[in-house]
Amino acid sequence: MLLTLKSNKYKSNHVHMLLGMSLQICLTKNSTLDPMLSVYINPFGGSHSESWIMPIDQNNYPDWERTKLDLPYDCYNWTLTLGNKWKTFFETVHFYLRSRIRGPSSTGNGTVYYEPLEYLEPGRNLGYMKINSIQVYGYSMHFDPEAIQDLILQLDYPYTQGSQDSALLQLLEIRDRVNRLSPPGAQPLDLFSCLLRHRLKLSTTDVARIQAALQTFSAKQPNSMEYETTKLCS
Repeated sequence: MLLTLKSNKYKSNHVHMLLGMSLQICLTKNSTLDPMLSVYINPFGGSHSESWIMPIDQNNYPDWERTKLDLPYDCYNWTLTLGNKWKTFFETVHFYLRSRIRGPSSTGNGTVYYEPLEYLEPGRNLGYMKINSIQVYGYSMHFDPEAIQDLILQLDYPYTQGSQDSALLQLLEIRDRVNRLSPPGAQPLDLFSCLLRHRLKLSTTDVARIQAALQTFSAKQPNSMEYETTKLCS
């Protein structure tokens, strides 16, 4: 099952920050199904392929907190709290809910899980599960695309001597601050390119040109370090 939530404030002069989410998942009594939830985040728009999957309970990333509810069905609140440490940009959130089957191990002293298609008793009543509600928590921030466009324009047409360097320094700071809100991993995601593509509506050629100019300028700075990111947006 796939559920998709989109920000209801899609404006070019706002970006949206994700701080957490909460779901209520219910199963029939004595069900042997076990919910498996995957969440994909699309930061600034574009296609679903330009989303990243939340690394739940990996690399110190938060895990779901499950709270049993006093209801006729077997219901739990699933809560994921990101807070300031793991907050990130979002435009669309995709929830994928799958089920696996819980059963006793062959030794009888543990629990094993099966994918439903692998289960060998198709006639068995496994019950069902559903999502009753979803809430996403966060806030919107003002975003000025024209100010960034003005900085980019100065890369080719500097206003005064030295204004090109000033524009490059400001773009470097914006790039680093945006990419810093990537999920944990071997290297940050290139969220900055997604911002240029989908909020400033720049072509892939223009984005590549800007990134190359930033890399060249950064390499000339004192104590410069190699800066690598993982591509997310086309």
